[in-house]
Amino acid sequence: MKRWTIKKHNYDQIKVISGALKVSPIVAALLISRGYDSVEQAHTFLNPSYDHIHEPFLMKGMKEAVERILKAVENNEKILIWGDYDVDGTTGTVVLRKGLELLGAQTGFHVPNRFTEGYGINIPALQVAREKGFSLVISADCGIRSFEPLTWAKENGMDVIVTDHHLSDEARGNPPAYVVVNPNQPGCEYPDKNLAGVGVAFKLVHALLREKGRENLVKGFLKVVAIGTIADIMKLTGENRAIVAQGLRDLPKAHNYGLRALMEVSDCSSEMTSYHIGFRIAPRINAAGRMESARQVVELFEADSFEKARELAEILDSRNRERQKIQREITELALFEYLENGGREKQPHVAVVAGEGWHRGVIGLAASKISERINRPAIVISLENGIGHGSARSIANYHLLSGLETCGDLMEQFGGHAAAAGMKIRAENIDRLREVINRHALENLTEEDFIPELKIDAMVSSNTLGLSLVEDLKQLEPFGMGNKKPTFVTKDLFLQTDPFVMKEKHLKLKLRDASGKQFEAVWWDGVEKSKEQTLKAQSRIELAYTPEANSWNGNTRLQLVVEDLRTDN
Repeated sequence: MKRWTIKKHNYDQIKVISGALKVSPIVAALLISRGYDSVEQAHTFLNPSYDHIHEPFLMKGMKEAVERILKAVENNEKILIWGDYDVDGTTGTVVLRKGLELLGAQTGFHVPNRFTEGYGINIPALQVAREKGFSLVISADCGIRSFEPLTWAKENGMDVIVTDHHLSDEARGNPPAYVVVNPNQPGCEYPDKNLAGVGVAFKLVHALLREKGRENLVKGFLKVVAIGTIADIMKLTGENRAIVAQGLRDLPKAHNYGLRALMEVSDCSSEMTSYHIGFRIAPRINAAGRMESARQVVELFEADSFEKARELAEILDSRNRERQKIQREITELALFEYLENGGREKQPHVAVVAGEGWHRGVIGLAASKISERINRPAIVISLENGIGHGSARSIANYHLLSGLETCGDLMEQFGGHAAAAGMKIRAENIDRLREVINRHALENLTEEDFIPELKIDAMVSSNTLGLSLVEDLKQLEPFGMGNKKPTFVTKDLFLQTDPFVMKEKHLKLKLRDASGKQFEAVWWDGVEKSKEQTLKAQSRIELAYTPEANSWNGNTRLQLVVEDLRTDN
């Protein structure tokens, strides 16, 4: 069961916003509850535009980075772009490569192999790059904690510009880079701290193109920047909202062969929303780095023919299907291991599970699924030759990186942020990690934190439910982190029949209100989620849901996507 928190609304304020902006009262209420409670703020939110993108030179280190890169271009130096292997890092690599190509730079790129190199910048690959004549390295979405590799680069005559958005090591500060461009570094007064790694890379490209009088080309990058921003689950507010809204508008008109091929294999229609990126396009891009080599993503975006792009997009599609299968297997193994290790009795606050040879490409996804299932932070570790590579996911009120910092001496390396982290640890230290992080969580979490909270935007009467409501809500898109799809509650609905089970795990509910008006609802994974409920024909229900338009065979009708429900029997 979830605890429901229903937002209260000021109806006088709703009337003001609704009247001034000519929006429905429900849209006005949602704007206010999301913090846009003045007419000006609400208008800006409803009309995201390129004008809301900030001045790139406000970012600390930008001036020095631009000067060094332009000097490298002028002197025909070879520049290596070093990207992370996830969607954020690969799209950041694509953005930097294209931006530098427009300036006439000589570039190469390196995306480390997750399995043989691991996360971040490493010395062996830097050494190879130096032997090939690269004198300048620019990172994308990594590098802020790469102290030893950057020290090596400095000692061996290589300049490294770090572009990243992750938090630095508080004790050690920034690594010894030529310059760091990161809105989250100490002393940076950039107005928006929520940029993705690809967003930071984009700011650098924006600054470079402006310096060379080619700012007219900047908007063209937003399609790729939007993909990386959504995929990295960054807040879709402020500058990110402007980036994503513009990028989504432009995606259907994309000329890039790779983008077109990717949209085709992902079955994306002409309309693009954050849902299409998050659940169709991003998983296919991510699958490359999870299952094999993320180089294929850069090659896809740089393909010089549609045929080549289509071939690469189909490889990513195949990798994604493979990823889904292995992810299910590892999640089940990890859950079994958790229960075998005493479950909540022995690990009451944080689940820490390890298994020999578990596929490292999916352990983060498995950690996410387990965390969601047990509503506790989860760390899943893949062991190989006595060394564990772990991935962690958290719950709402637990700062994961703070927890890991208390166990820093137990790990070979670690990094991340409040919601997600990664680590490398010796097998013999795992029991101690489990003990220390559970103790930290005990001190920082309450029992209430373990009951998942469902934030409900408004109570809605059944007579106002219809496709017009779904149309109204489109004004608030793009939805995502920081601007989630609205969740409503409607009381006094009745089940017409017993729930229909789909694919052995989902539920379809046929509902009616007291007046006889009928509704259709779907509850994804409802078989598992409804175990504590008794659902049968004529049950009276209080339903928490998100309204959607469901199109099938040319017909569009309202569908209520269930978040939770309560019965009175």
